[in-house]
Amino acid sequence: MNTLKRTLALVATLAMATGAFASCGKEDDTSSTSTTSSAPESSAESSDESSAEESTDEESSAEESSDAESSDADESSAVESTASAELGEISLATGGDVFTVAAWNADDVPAMLEQWKKATGTSDDKVNFINFDVGGGSASEKYDALFNDGADLDVYFCEADWALKYINDDTKTAPLEQLGFSDANFADIYSYTDEIGKDSNGVRKGVSWQAAAGGFAYRTDLAEQYLGVTSPEEMQAKIGDWESFVTAAEDIAEQSGGKTALADTLGGMWQVFAASRTTPWVVDNALEVDASCEEFANYAKRLWDCGGVTKNPQWDASWYASGQDDSAMGFFVSTWGFGDAILAQAAGGEGGATYGKWNVCQGPSPYFWGGTWIVVNPATDNAEEAQSFIKTFTVDQEQIKEYALSKPEYCNNMAVMQDIVDSGENPNDYVTNLLDGQNYFAVLHENAKKINLNGLITPYDATIKADFIETVQAEYLESGASWEDTQITFMEKVASDIPDLQ
Repeated sequence: MNTLKRTLALVATLAMATGAFASCGKEDDTSSTSTTSSAPESSAESSDESSAEESTDEESSAEESSDAESSDADESSAVESTASAELGEISLATGGDVFTVAAWNADDVPAMLEQWKKATGTSDDKVNFINFDVGGGSASEKYDALFNDGADLDVYFCEADWALKYINDDTKTAPLEQLGFSDANFADIYSYTDEIGKDSNGVRKGVSWQAAAGGFAYRTDLAEQYLGVTSPEEMQAKIGDWESFVTAAEDIAEQSGGKTALADTLGGMWQVFAASRTTPWVVDNALEVDASCEEFANYAKRLWDCGGVTKNPQWDASWYASGQDDSAMGFFVSTWGFGDAILAQAAGGEGGATYGKWNVCQGPSPYFWGGTWIVVNPATDNAEEAQSFIKTFTVDQEQIKEYALSKPEYCNNMAVMQDIVDSGENPNDYVTNLLDGQNYFAVLHENAKKINLNGLITPYDATIKADFIETVQAEYLESGASWEDTQITFMEKVASDIPDLQ
């Protein structure tokens, strides 16, 4: 074992010597309504995380986003090209009796189906929604069972963490070009979402209607009390990079006598920070432990020791309660989390103890958390309906805007979201009033443009990220292990969970 430890330590040292730390910032849940049909079982929590990578150099990332996502004028021209881009011919089967859509819960699909049925005049009896009613991470085995049973399935939803399992399997997902879609139809989607929707050969198999960019939501009363800030701009200036964020958290913990933490959870911090990686977690089938891993561990230790981050587990009742009892000043929140999935619940709902006492800023670095991709079963017999459904929420700008404002949902179309931000239109009152009238779309818009995942996604990301944060907390923070020993434990854990990796 000592020999193994020395070997692993050397490997880790060499890997870190070549790693570079960059800028910073995953799961899925949103808020919605009913179901048409429901599969039994319900699982504990929905853990939608996904990994993202973004350069720490803000200027570089701004330049990239400027090129990748284009300027306002470019976006305007893209609007016309996307709107006018015709769909091609469908090569999958059509004419089936019932259009079947499946997802792990009812947060999104019912609202989408209602809008689509209204837009297309489709009757209720022509649509079936399979609601597994489980957490996102439990959906994969449910889909496997559907495929094994040969059940009717046309369109289904995949979470970022495990989407590649299906996107890389030609027996489970069809190229979207077989539904008549081309690159021109998706000219306005955010580039990072396109990366996740492509298989290992670069074939587009899935597309997301949402861009799950996140920000840092904070209690305005506590921010004024401890940091003296009275606007999101002032708050951003206080926490605009990780060193500033940690320093502010230390200051708040000291002033409050350890009662108030700036950060809601260690997992939330890691979700954001992991987006800073500039190398994939796996290169040439080998685990990459770059310098950002130790950087995060050291920031986490400073906050853990001073009370700058709560010790609540995500999705626990104590996590939500911390938004009302002053034990947490801020929450890292993604698109889907501004409603009851996270922030509204943390505020106690409408009329709750802190409802209306929140604002949001970009936070220490751009990131995304979660997201859902629509994919099509190659055995579909309702390809026309599948095409129409996907078009409604990813191509048709009027329909996208309607969904964005009514759901509300930060949608995956730069031109539409730019139009909403420029017009000053607010999402529905529930979230807007929660944020004291602030339009959070404008904040998410800035972060979404800066996310870059080009070449950074691997099928193992969710497992590796979970192994890392569990190891850091258990070994480095709670047990006081050295960083070298923490790395070794982390690598051993990954080796056990993913035996195929070196």
